[in-house]
Amino acid sequence: MEKEQKTRAAIYCRVSTVDKGQNPDLQLSPLKDYCTARKWDIAGEYIDIGVSGAKDKRPELDRLMNDARKRKIDCILVWKLDRWGRSLKNLINSLSELQSLGISFISYSENIDLSTPAGQMMFHVIGAMAQYERSLIQERVKAGIANVRRKNNGQWGKKPLCSLDKRKVIEAYLDDPSLSVRKIAKKTKLSIGSVHGTLANYRAGKLTDEGFEV
Repeated sequence: MEKEQKTRAAIYCRVSTVDKGQNPDLQLSPLKDYCTARKWDIAGEYIDIGVSGAKDKRPELDRLMNDARKRKIDCILVWKLDRWGRSLKNLINSLSELQSLGISFISYSENIDLSTPAGQMMFHVIGAMAQYERSLIQERVKAGIANVRRKNNGQWGKKPLCSLDKRKVIEAYLDDPSLSVRKIAKKTKLSIGSVHGTLANYRAGKLTDEGFEV
């Protein structure tokens, strides 16, 4: 009779600071006990120390995901969801990838097992929250753009220079062509980008000496 293969579990822990009493063992110990109780083999311990959850790159998490893609593990255990995902979007994307790889995911302290019906329901709730968060951000961006356009008579972005300001730039340039863009900007009290754009258009013959479009 063929011996049943044990579940290969990977444990992931993260502490954001090393000088404020945070100890990864507080997360690691109960997760190891959990594996022992379920008679799972611990395939690896992946511990990021002194790494903020907001960072895109977390060496041990990256290594864990690489091992997951190589099918070296069957299950991932974390202390809490916030130890894993840096945002709702990141959490959903990574959990969706693990699901496609056939790797289960357990958040110990929150009692979430995504391989169970209850865990699947929680996953959909988290996904709905992520979508809601994206919708809120989109609405805020749209509202912000609309507000700027109202203030700028329908113009989005920086208000274009008037011909008088363009004339100031051109006059400063004609008075002393050796002046740098930065010095002209300082002299005319305009932004470097505005000065650069005005001079580029003037040299290309798109503006008159008075700053009007040709």
